[in-house]
Amino acid sequence: MLASIESALYPIVVNINTYLSNYVLVFLLVGVGLWYTIKTRFVQVRCFGEGMKKVFGNVKLRGDKHESGMSSFQALATAIAAQVGTGNIVGASGAILTGGPGAIFWMWIIAFLGMATIYAEATLAQKTRIVDSDGNVHGGPVYYITTAFKGGFGKFLAGFFAVAIILALGFMGCMVQSNSIGSTFQTAFGIPSWVVGLVLVAICATIFLGGVQRLASVCEKIVPIMAAIFLCGGLVVLVARIQYIPETFGMIFKYAFQPQAIIGGAFGIAIKEAISQGAKRGLFSNEAGMGSTPHAHAQANVAHPHDQGVVAMIGVFVDTFVVLTLNALVIISTLYTADGPLHECGAAAASTVLTKANLAQTAFGTIFGESFGAMFVAVCLFFFAFSTILSWNLFGKINVVYLFGKKNPKTCTVIYTLIALVFIFLGTLVSNDLVWELTDAFNYLMVLPNALALFALTGMVVKSVKEVDEKKKK
Repeated sequence: MLASIESALYPIVVNINTYLSNYVLVFLLVGVGLWYTIKTRFVQVRCFGEGMKKVFGNVKLRGDKHESGMSSFQALATAIAAQVGTGNIVGASGAILTGGPGAIFWMWIIAFLGMATIYAEATLAQKTRIVDSDGNVHGGPVYYITTAFKGGFGKFLAGFFAVAIILALGFMGCMVQSNSIGSTFQTAFGIPSWVVGLVLVAICATIFLGGVQRLASVCEKIVPIMAAIFLCGGLVVLVARIQYIPETFGMIFKYAFQPQAIIGGAFGIAIKEAISQGAKRGLFSNEAGMGSTPHAHAQANVAHPHDQGVVAMIGVFVDTFVVLTLNALVIISTLYTADGPLHECGAAAASTVLTKANLAQTAFGTIFGESFGAMFVAVCLFFFAFSTILSWNLFGKINVVYLFGKKNPKTCTVIYTLIALVFIFLGTLVSNDLVWELTDAFNYLMVLPNALALFALTGMVVKSVKEVDEKKKK
């Protein structure tokens, strides 16, 4: 009975996801990015240096304790923890495999626009956040959605968003992340995935029940370490393949505008596929416009909303232009260049040789050796997926409290945490395509109310930008 329901539901969800991702969401999110790029007069360019100084000017792995909320860097680390997940490895691999190396160029374009979008999200999260009588900070899209739309319509949109993010990230999304950890560890180290699941649940329970302060403390330590490990490994591969780097960049730019030469088919179909893959994978890697990371940025204790807005932009930069790009360069320079197994290999042929799941492992394995390459990717995936679980759990928790916990938030939080831990453990036991597709569906549905609110509150963001610009002139 259950199997027949799943088999009937699966193609329906896939079709909905395909329509949403190929048409509605790409145009909607690109539109938001373009809109805010123009309205803020290219804030991602003008204030990029300011954002870098705020992030890296006073980095420390042992942050100051706060009575409520987080430091600006802790909030960024929590946001990056959510952004830099398995999508940075599997997502880039899938984009290249399906859309060719040129898909990476379109990822860069989308990320550039996404920096303006996430500036707006973080600014609005700061402006509409609420601090309760116990000193707890509540902020995120549900708060700026109800600011943008008053009355019943605003409450409906906020409730719709809250339910979507609880299911997409708090429950099913964490299940997908733990599945990645369990399967890669079993492949690389031979450890049964259920054992990995038990250890993961124990660690997560300790952090979840410790509240925002403990989560912030863990994220500010994990994020720099996981980024350093992956960057060092990637740079070793690129140094070993240094003679192929010019060819690698050449392929990214060439196949962005001539994708039919690598993925086959007519030019119109091929260019649509390259742009679509780059846009989809890019948007849902850096999460700009999805409404997830504003929950972290709302927690930051800063002097002005603009301060966290420019910091948030650096999160997109690190996610796409550093981590995801490095992975893409490793894949293309080892597999698609002259002596690689996928040289001049079309998408259809490539997918019969390799899958998006093992593309990165194969790429790193060409330099590190097959066994160590698999282990390296498994360790990186652990850090990426584990940190994503921590952040996504927080984002879901904030929305659970918004919906159900106004009278007794502590009881509500404990119940939510226990359910989330069950999902995390189940993720290491099952591999269900329907769960992955449903996660994507609820991810996409989050975007709709969030994007509407971003358009509606343009004036609030522009006013914040003008305030800061006028201060700088004085």
